[in-house]
Formats: sequence, structure tokens, C-alpha cells
Amino acid sequence: MRHVDDFTIKEVYQMNIESQIMNAAQQAVKALYGQEVPEKMVQLQKTRSEFEGNLTLVVFPFLKISKKNPEQTAQEIGQYLVDNCEAIAAFNVVKGFLNLVIAPAAWLSLLADMDADEHYGEKQATNESPLVMIEYSSPNTNKPLHLGHVRNNLLGWSLAQIMQANGNKVVKTNIVNDRGIHICKSMLAWLKWGNGETPESSGKKGDHLIGDYYVAFDKHYREEIKELVAQGMDEEKAKQEAPLIKEAHEMLVKWEQNDPEVRALWEKMNNWVYAGFDETYKRMGVSFDKIYYESQTYLKGKAKVEEGLAKGLFERHEDNSVWADLTNEGLDQKLLLRSDGTSVYMTQDIGTAEMRFQDYPIDKMIYVVGNEQNYHFQVLSILLDRLGFKWGKELVHFSYGMVELPNGKMKSREGTVVDADDLMQLMIDDALKTSMELGKFADMEEEERNEIARIVGMGALKYFILKVDARKNMLFNPEESIDFNGNTGPFIQYTYARIRSILRKAPSTPSSLSTPSTLNEKEIELIQKMSEYGAAVEQAGKDYSPSGIANYCYELTKVFNQFYHDYSILNEEDEQKRQVRLVIARNVGKIIKNGMALLGIEVPERM
Repeated sequence: MRHVDDFTIKEVYQMNIESQIMNAAQQAVKALYGQEVPEKMVQLQKTRSEFEGNLTLVVFPFLKISKKNPEQTAQEIGQYLVDNCEAIAAFNVVKGFLNLVIAPAAWLSLLADMDADEHYGEKQATNESPLVMIEYSSPNTNKPLHLGHVRNNLLGWSLAQIMQANGNKVVKTNIVNDRGIHICKSMLAWLKWGNGETPESSGKKGDHLIGDYYVAFDKHYREEIKELVAQGMDEEKAKQEAPLIKEAHEMLVKWEQNDPEVRALWEKMNNWVYAGFDETYKRMGVSFDKIYYESQTYLKGKAKVEEGLAKGLFERHEDNSVWADLTNEGLDQKLLLRSDGTSVYMTQDIGTAEMRFQDYPIDKMIYVVGNEQNYHFQVLSILLDRLGFKWGKELVHFSYGMVELPNGKMKSREGTVVDADDLMQLMIDDALKTSMELGKFADMEEEERNEIARIVGMGALKYFILKVDARKNMLFNPEESIDFNGNTGPFIQYTYARIRSILRKAPSTPSSLSTPSTLNEKEIELIQKMSEYGAAVEQAGKDYSPSGIANYCYELTKVFNQFYHDYSILNEEDEQKRQVRLVIARNVGKIIKNGMALLGIEVPERM
């Protein structure tokens, strides 16, 4: 191991400051007490605000080695670090805690490293990087995307960006639920009451048009049930005997049998929906590298189950149904094929996994699906492992909570959902209205106003959803999200625009930094906060947590605004100080932009 004093000053400064201090602390213990200590014994944390210092070294783990009390041990290590580590300017001891003051030159060197790296804190994938596949969206082709889908898509997209920023190769996938009784309901309703209506003739997006017929089916179906119940039939039986549901089941059977008329109608209506979905995805700012369709995967799943049956992994019951016995894993038995040979959702997921495994050398599979499917993915993990998928046992179910509204839950069959397209337009309209009221668009042409309103409205929506811990249910309130103060997207976007304005007004920005005699407390706090971006990205990747990035961006923005409130940048008379502040501002802006990009959020050059 090279000693800290074996490094050149340039090499030392290029190291992460924390890593440098940890190396120096290890060397201090060896030099002072004659014993090497592992890195995990060296505990560094941010110094508490009431004490002088930037980083605090906890010395309690070294007391058995030093055989001295905490204060004396801290004093000796502190003096060694000041004498032997260029990054340490001073120290103070509070009980068993050694508070370290970082030298201005070290902060400036760290700032220069940040400034030189356009993607500071993020890692680039290599040929050896693991391949992570992330599935999200999973829409049904019988209705448009709604608020629940918005949370799903935003989480999936953001997670993909975060995993990529952690040095992984990423493939973004979607599985479209394009078959089943729910699809037949919309098809049947269109045949009965559509009069040949098309997206072109109605002026509606295709997914909205089909969704209307799904609602129409449910309305007429309820009326039939009500009528049968009035005639004395039990409600549960009426649900099965209603003519509409029987016709829908007949249509499903015809679809399964490849009836040409049913298949042609199915393709036509699905294509309308896909065109509508594409518009919504584009506006939302999400996309996919590969789209799978349930209609193509369910037969693969059946074949894979039959293969598992032949290997003795599953068992066939007397009624010809196929089951997986999971009692040894503390679960129950799971149906894989019905007695008539038709597949269930689990079978389809196995088929999709088979197709994906053939298409890509997957190292990790992440499913972004609501928490009501927790048990499903627990079972799927076991089954895929049994069937030999190397990532089966360790598949990740990125389980998220439901989005609720001030007036309750959404029900798509009753037409009471919050439509994704309507919601996005509402947010953009609100952003335009609020910005106009605040006088932010006074000197802009209409085209620029509309573009900034789009960026701000979508940023408000995305940030409001992504700042919440994904595992929690959340209440969505559009009014709270469009706010230029507080923990909101527009607040962060406005700060970025302010920084860009400062940089535009500056007569010049430095290409290199000279060391000023001092750095003030707020400047150091900002550099230190920016240096934590890499750790925030890494932690968000480990925790699968977009909210971690959102919270980091907000904290950095708050620190910058406090600095901007207390100190002038452009009017600072000291040339060295002004140049340092401009570089700090430039890099705060860069990290805000990069961090918000991990959330799928754009930032405007001006607001």
C-alpha cells in the first residue's frame, strides 16, 4: 500500500476528499500506534452544524489500539492529519469526535475536478457492465393510460436512467396486455354501438375511443344484471348469465381459435390504441427499447409449463389443470394452466421471460408493478428459478403504492379515471397560467411561452410523483405541484434558469481556478453538497429510489439559493472570488440538470 505522503499533491487532490482522509487516518493509526486497521473501521460523517469543521472522524473504534482516552486519541490523530495530509487545514476535538477543517485548496481542486467532468458523479457502462432489463407501463389495449400508469411510467423511466448512471447497461421493455376478456368487451361494444366510428371520424385519440366502448360495455352489462336480478335471479349468477358477458366469452373463444373476422377487428382496434399510446408516451417523455405483446407470449408460456411438467417440476391434477406446489417455500399451490388448457397471467409472465431471455443476456430483471402484485412476483421468482433462469431467484419487483385523488380511488370501467392526456394538458395549462400571473413571461414570444409552460408543467407533474417514496400510496394534488417555492419541480427549474441567467450576464467564466485566500462557509457547503451527488446516485441505484435523487436535487437547490441570498456573484469586486463563485454556480446548474434528467425532467434556460 502506498502511504498518503507517497502521493503527489495533484494525485491527492484528484482523489475523493473522503477517500483521501480515510487513507490518511489508516496511516495515522499505523504510525502512531503500530497497527494497521481496515477501511471499514474508519468512520467519516458530515460535521454537525453547531461545530467547526466539514468532516468528522469517529475515533472510538481505535481506543483499544491506542490504549488512551477518546480526547487524547483524537488529538494525536488530528495533529498527524494536519502535519501529513494536505487536505486538512485544522481540527478540533469534541469528546470522541475529531472534527476536520478541509483546506481551501482541496475544495478548489475538487471543484476543478467537477468542472472538468460533464457527468460528474455518474458512471459510464462498459462492455463488461451487467445488463439490467426494466419492465414498466404494461397497459391494457381496452383503455387509455391513466394517472396510475403515469406513476408507473415515470418510475420505470427514472429507474432506467438511475441504473444507467450507476454504470449498468439497460434495456427498457414494455409488455402490452392485448388479449383477454377485457379486450373483447371493448370490441363487442364497438360492434354493437359503434356505427363504424373511427379515430378519424370522431376526432378522438384511438385509445380514448376504445376506452369509451369499454365503459359503454360495462354500462349495458350492469343494466342486464339489474334486469335479471329483478326477475328473481341471484346477482352472482346474473353476472354469468347476462347475454353481453356470454357474447364476450364467445368472442374470446373465437379469438383463441384464430377466427379471421375477430382477429381482423382485434388488429384494427389495437392499432388505433397503439397510435394513441405512442402520442401519450412521447408527451410523457418515456420510450422503450423493446415491446412485447401478451398475444405473442402466452403460447410460449404454455410450452414452458409443459416442459416443466415433463421434468417433474409441476404436477397435473385429475381435471387436467397444471399446478406448481410451493408449500416447501412456505406458499400454497399455484395454478399454471386451467383444466381446458388455457393460460393464466403467471403462464404469460413465464412466456415473456422466455422470450426476453432468448433476446438478451439478462443479468438482472426489474418489474415495475404496483404493490397489489407482491405475491404474484414472489411466486414468479420461484418458478423462474425452478425453470433455470439465472436471474429468476433474484428478480426485483419494484413495488410501488397506488395514486389516490382527493375524492377517492379511480375505476376505469366506470369512467372515473384521471386520464393521462387530460392530466398532462391540465399541468401545462396551469403552468402557463401561473407563470403569466407571476409576470415571468412578459418579454417572451408565444412559442417560447408555450414551450416553457410545457417544460414546467411536465416537470411539476413528474417531480410531485417521483419525490414520494415509491413504496407509499400517494395523494396527487395538481395545485400543490405548480408552485415556484418549496419542494417542487418548478422551484428547482427556476433555480436552474436563474443560474443560466447569471452565467449569460457574466463578462467571462474562468477556464481554470486560482486559489483564493479563503472560501466562505456557504461556498464550502455548496462544493461539499455537490460532491455528494455521486453518493446520491449510487444510493438511489442500490435502493431503486428515484425519490432519493429528487430529494438530493431539492437540497442542493436550497443550499444554492441560501448562498445566492447571502452573497453576490456578479457584483463581487474581488476577481478571484467572483470567478470561483461563477464556477460554483456553473456546476450547481450542471448537477441540477443531470440530476433532474435522471427523473426525466427537463430544465429551461430561462423562466
